[in-house]
Amino acid sequence: MSTNAPTIIIIEDEAQIRRFLRAALTAEGYQVFEAETAGQGLVEAAMRKPDLLILDLGLPDMDGVEVVKELRAWSSCPIIVLSARSLEGDKIAALDAGANDYLVKPFGTGELQARIRAALRNTSRPEGQGEAVFAIGELAVDMALRKVTVQGREVHLTPIEYRLLTVLARHAGKVLTHQFLLKEVWGASYIERAHYLRIYMGALRHKLEEDPAQPRYLLTEVGVGYRMANELS
Repeated sequence: MSTNAPTIIIIEDEAQIRRFLRAALTAEGYQVFEAETAGQGLVEAAMRKPDLLILDLGLPDMDGVEVVKELRAWSSCPIIVLSARSLEGDKIAALDAGANDYLVKPFGTGELQARIRAALRNTSRPEGQGEAVFAIGELAVDMALRKVTVQGREVHLTPIEYRLLTVLARHAGKVLTHQFLLKEVWGASYIERAHYLRIYMGALRHKLEEDPAQPRYLLTEVGVGYRMANELS
């Protein structure tokens, strides 16, 4: 295996799932290390400085959300949560603590691989600092010129629509909670006004998506928030 292969640490107490993940990720060329407790995982993360970390929330010695908080005190390594917990509150807690993404078990390996690729691409630039031009498919957002085009045709956006789009584009591939988006776009006093997001996301989709009912770029994470795709299936 190439020494330049991205390093992934799996923190998961179920041996069967660890074996499954190791086989799937090794086959894709990743260098994989495992830990079955939070304590072991934190030591592995500190020692190996991984490119990405896959984390279960139901660990025997510490809740996974607390592990995310511990890691975020000193590391910006992308964290993908894999958990049997499917409640919106659990997802929001993990994402607000600093996780980059959240998949509910059982999950498809194809989707996991896509989320891993998206997270790893985002580490090529500092958090929150996107490229001058974000492009996916036929959509391009030129942040220097404040210009948005679809199929080369310029699309007029209102200031709020543009601000919402650029926040999503700068964090492409990462799930952003309703609260985060409301705070970033409208301000801290608006974090309870989720209907603002529904209205403006609907407007953006009608302007940017070929089929607003089946969006390719502006994706909904049900009950949690939204995500800008950074690769098309």
